[in-house]
Amino acid sequence: MILLTRLNGPVFALNPDLVERADCTPDTVITLVDGTKYLVAESLPELMALVRQYRASVVVEAQNMVGQTPDERAEAAAQTVKETNVVRLHRRER
Repeated sequence: MILLTRLNGPVFALNPDLVERADCTPDTVITLVDGTKYLVAESLPELMALVRQYRASVVVEAQNMVGQTPDERAEAAAQTVKETNVVRLHRRER
């Protein structure tokens, strides 16, 4: 998920995999694959950089997981959470 700012101020998280296109009109308008539109404060180049950074982090994380045991993956994920100030959610009981 990437963090974006609505024009009126609130920050929200967006799944960049759902973005169909982004237009600069001059405000940045993001259109999702289902037709939902978001007007955001970030410029088009800033949005592109956030998506690029997100996708690169997914690739790096996947490469880091190859060859790791489940315990090593959990430890690496915990370290990533500490480094990025991400709040880890608890797993649901089955």
